[in-house]
Amino acid sequence: MSALLGVAAIAALVYFNQPEPPPPVEPPSDRVVLLPDENGKVGKVVVITEGAEQLLATAYAGAKVLTGGKIELATEDAASVQLRYGAALGARPQKAVSYTVYFVSGREELTPESVSVVTELKAELARRAAPEVTVIGHTDRVGKAEANDALSIKRAQILRTMLIAQGVASTAIEAAGRGEREPLVPTADEVAEPKNRRVEISVR
Repeated sequence: MSALLGVAAIAALVYFNQPEPPPPVEPPSDRVVLLPDENGKVGKVVVITEGAEQLLATAYAGAKVLTGGKIELATEDAASVQLRYGAALGARPQKAVSYTVYFVSGREELTPESVSVVTELKAELARRAAPEVTVIGHTDRVGKAEANDALSIKRAQILRTMLIAQGVASTAIEAAGRGEREPLVPTADEVAEPKNRRVEISVR
């Protein structure tokens, strides 16, 4: 009798010490979360599957696409998005930014107001690990077109040289001149227009 009790006790011990079964595995699903932009503005997105369609139009509105095409709505917030997607969001390339500097008429000299813009540009470049830069030079319509082509390239090269001195790799900077062909302010020939004497810089 005692032997039977011993066997029963061992069986009970083995039974109660069994590890709990793992929770059921959730089938794979796709998630869509609508995020506001840096100014808080929100667009719209339509999630469409074979069996359903759902409009998302408010900040942090979410949709989970389940097996079979069913759509389950959910609402996230800034904290939950950062927790779930922080690594992916942090890996996104930085948004491209643009700067414009202006030149003295007929010369390769920056206007005094543009010096502070160059300072802002340098600060932006310092924040980026591997910036890629496009520099495009322009002129107004004073002078011959051929001379303005050459002047616009010289103006672009001045900015390119500044950026290389700032530490940007020369291979990461594209520079070109458009002469008088792409005016910011359309004018008649031989009209001096300060806003057309410019270099446009795009940093991405």
